[in-house]
Amino acid sequence: MLRRSERNLDNIPVGSLGLIALEDCREMSEKVNNYLVKWRKEEGHKHKDDIIFNGYERDSYLIDAKVPRFGSGEAKGIINESVRGMDLYLMVDVCNYSLTYSLTGEVNHMSPDDHYQNLKRIIAAIGGKGRRINVIMPFLYESRQHRRSSRESLDCALALQELVHMGVENIITFDAHDPRVSNAIPLSGFETVRPTYQFIKGLLRHVKDLQIDAEHMMAISPDEGATERAVYLANVLNLDMGMFYKRRDYTKIVDGRNPIVAHEFLGSSVEGKDVIILDDMISSGDSIIDVASQLKQRKAKRIFAAATFGLFTNGLEKFDKAYEDGIINGILTTNLIYQTPELLERPYYINCDMSKYVALLVDTLNHDGSLSSILNPIERIQNVVARYKRGEDI
Repeated sequence: MLRRSERNLDNIPVGSLGLIALEDCREMSEKVNNYLVKWRKEEGHKHKDDIIFNGYERDSYLIDAKVPRFGSGEAKGIINESVRGMDLYLMVDVCNYSLTYSLTGEVNHMSPDDHYQNLKRIIAAIGGKGRRINVIMPFLYESRQHRRSSRESLDCALALQELVHMGVENIITFDAHDPRVSNAIPLSGFETVRPTYQFIKGLLRHVKDLQIDAEHMMAISPDEGATERAVYLANVLNLDMGMFYKRRDYTKIVDGRNPIVAHEFLGSSVEGKDVIILDDMISSGDSIIDVASQLKQRKAKRIFAAATFGLFTNGLEKFDKAYEDGIINGILTTNLIYQTPELLERPYYINCDMSKYVALLVDTLNHDGSLSSILNPIERIQNVVARYKRGEDI
């Protein structure tokens, strides 16, 4: 991990730092806050008594904000302390379905639409008093509806434009389904961050006998859309790569899309090699398990699936069976979205904690510093692989 001390933070902060965590992102935001408090107390900034650095070192950067609901299901955003002149970072997890609210006596689970509306309510409650508004939305709202293939809505582009219109200057997301959606807001800050380093570090920590070279390991893309991720990993680790493409039945539409008939493989032999399947998300899991099964038929050794977001929309039973059958040896996802307690207990699951990384992004942006060194993990990846090969602790 890039150390805070290795970055140039000589710039004056944009404003006093404030974190606003919506209820759906509470656990992650508390970890981020703890890092920020720890770093700034340890640093003992030499200018911290200057009025320009007012509020630089505090016991907590979390702002008291809530979104209560009426019995009708309607809601309002409330901020219970002053945010005037602050550099605000709003954190939201639109995938957290564990939260519920009452609608005329019935219990409703919150959808991505509900979380997005709550984000807008908090921005509205700020009322233009903050110096700058930044949104950290790890799973980009409606990112799967990023392009139009017929008479369809362009939900992701509309959401981005709406946030910018409301005064948001920077949007930080992770592994956007298609980064080109940033074209909807070409004059505003938009960063999509890939957790490749955290995946590699998590895998090396939990699997002690990997041989990281082209003869013993491959990077695999489960479809054409994830090819760039696999190419990047293969280049950084000097591995071969392969890819699957989805053969679809274009005569039918099921659940709004053409059903997948089969996954076809392109690439060199995987026989006897450990394989890493890379994707942005695991939704139902059907595609990942189908790809893993085909790799096993091609005599792959061990199969690890790494995805930024583990949605697991159809439960974990099929993954349990795939693990028991020896089809999948490990699944890596991040804590950027809600994780069920059941997932965290699974023997094959490897959790990649992103809270320190998010804290680095917030700290650097608050100082109006460059994100280049944080967004480019090649040197850190090579260092951690070299330590692994020397047998050192990761």
